[in-house]
Amino acid sequence: MSLRACSRLQGRLLSSVARGFSSLPAEVEEQAFSTAAGAAPAASTRPAFSHTPAGRNHLFVPGPVNIHENVLRAMQVPGQNHRDPWFADFYKKCLQDLKMIFGTQEGTTIIFPGTGTGGWESALTNTLSPGDKVVTFRYGLFSHLWIDMMQRLGLDVHVIEGRWGDGAYEDKLAEVLKADTEKKIKAVCVVHNETTTGVTSDIPEVRRTMDAHNHPALLLVDGVSSIGALDFQFDNWRVDVAVTGSQKALSIPTGLGMVCASDKALAAMKTATSRRVYYDFADMLRTNPTGNVPYTPILPLLYGMEASLKLLREEGMANVAARHHRLAEGCRKAVEGWGLQTLCRDPRWKSDSLTVIEVPQGVDSQKVVDVAYAKYNLSLGIGLADVKGKVFRIGHLGNMDELMLSSALCGAEMALIDAGVPVTPGSGVSRAIEYWQQTAKPIPTREHMLA
Repeated sequence: MSLRACSRLQGRLLSSVARGFSSLPAEVEEQAFSTAAGAAPAASTRPAFSHTPAGRNHLFVPGPVNIHENVLRAMQVPGQNHRDPWFADFYKKCLQDLKMIFGTQEGTTIIFPGTGTGGWESALTNTLSPGDKVVTFRYGLFSHLWIDMMQRLGLDVHVIEGRWGDGAYEDKLAEVLKADTEKKIKAVCVVHNETTTGVTSDIPEVRRTMDAHNHPALLLVDGVSSIGALDFQFDNWRVDVAVTGSQKALSIPTGLGMVCASDKALAAMKTATSRRVYYDFADMLRTNPTGNVPYTPILPLLYGMEASLKLLREEGMANVAARHHRLAEGCRKAVEGWGLQTLCRDPRWKSDSLTVIEVPQGVDSQKVVDVAYAKYNLSLGIGLADVKGKVFRIGHLGNMDELMLSSALCGAEMALIDAGVPVTPGSGVSRAIEYWQQTAKPIPTREHMLA
């Protein structure tokens, strides 16, 4: 189980049930998070390997993701003292370089030793006070868990409910904002990429909706599985706080929660009365400008982040987003070839970070995931909460190319057949290959490659 999943699990789902959230049955606590890198749920029938299998584990969950060799090498360092003189310039460069993936020149970046969940908490507690009214959307497990956190922090949460498989409903947001004539809503909170359902919401359209009603609310965005993979423009979209985690598109291990805050958000911090200690922006803002930190940084992960950002900078963020779209389209072509459907129906919301695939009625998607792991050492994501047993998930974000994803499609195809799904061998993989071949860039000449 991933650290992010563990940190989100404890206490939250049962408290949600106690508050009457009918969408999440109590048994979800035990079963919802059995997705990470071959980890088995408590009552799983998934067999353990009797020996170390040949080859490598094929990791295709939507985080943690595959780590580039350059990043792995960068993290292989001896113990070092972050109070030595070299650290200040290194850390200031990390904070500056991080702005690239957020798409900002104006925002303030902060790195917390922690996870995306810690970033969530920092976004809420540094900008809001107990009793403040916020509006948000529920269309998957992770949007639900952010709502749960908001309520546990004492916020007055207006929830716009959505189908699991849809994104943020801007028309319903417009109705809520229009009715808020006294401008009491302090923040609009959106999960950009919902990994439960494979949905990417339209943040620019959310911003346009807020502007159309001249609403001064803060815009807080969970970009945990989007930032660094999908197009994200913090400044242009006028996001006030955005959050991501190291184990997603940055392709480094779990352990860093990264936040970008606008001047408006930092101004709100001065009047926010929510209790905060470890995740207090003020401590970071006091020490970071000189390259210092208020508590111990995770140096190997910072070295990994430096190497990962270098790779992304060399590729170019527009090319990174285009690569993720190309991979996702190939995966979606494979789903069509299998005769199956994605949980997300509307093309404008289909995620380029992962694909969530519905299995036929009468088939338990857990069996597909179990077979994939047991027979092919392939780690796929299971269905969570409301879609448990109905879908499986293929992650294709971060350090990923066509050949890598082809292996996942091949393994998933074999697992589907093994699980009794009527799929013709080669039907999905061939569709993906055909798409990638037809849309491939021209092969560079040897002279160009050596130039």
